[in-house]
Amino acid sequence: MMWKAVGLSLLAFSFTVEVLSWVRRRNKAKKILNEVIFFPSEMGCVEHLLGPSKLYPCFCALPHGVETSLSRLLRHLLSATSSLDLCVFAFSSIDLCRAVLALHKKGVIIRVLSDKDYIAITGSQIGYLRKAGICVRSDVGSVYMHHKFAVVDESLLITGSLNWTLTAVQGNMENLIVTMEPELVRPFIQEFNRLWEINDPARTLFNSTSA
Repeated sequence: MMWKAVGLSLLAFSFTVEVLSWVRRRNKAKKILNEVIFFPSEMGCVEHLLGPSKLYPCFCALPHGVETSLSRLLRHLLSATSSLDLCVFAFSSIDLCRAVLALHKKGVIIRVLSDKDYIAITGSQIGYLRKAGICVRSDVGSVYMHHKFAVVDESLLITGSLNWTLTAVQGNMENLIVTMEPELVRPFIQEFNRLWEINDPARTLFNSTSA
């Protein structure tokens, strides 16, 4: 009887350890991403993220193999596998443009909404996005479309004070919050879809002709 009791105790202990291990793995898998990124970004080469660095190593003078605010932002953007909704006031960063174009080339569905007064300013990358076949809309309202956010795969939100410009990335005190909290992501998805619909060029044309 004693050996039977010992055996049952060992079995129960083993089962308990297995259950605790499963719970830890489950909690780890459910961990939600929350991250804060501050700018200006440190200087560093990002070609390993944007280009075929294994075939064509970069020989630029910037530090290589360093993690910067810009590289962290790029990694989050380039994690997109199905969709990217981008709502930005100004977009002149070449590196961020290359990231969006790379996603488009991989088949990611991309929608871009920007301010009508800043789409055509000197250095704007919006024209390159349109030329590549990416759908871009500008706001039709009388106030600035001053949002700065992106939604990746309808599950990851990137938002903050950062305009997608070289000046903001390298020269300004800026911030970004990156989160997968559903309660925070969902309202931005709804707001983007609302703005996307009301700034549909076909709708604007219909309203102007029927007036």
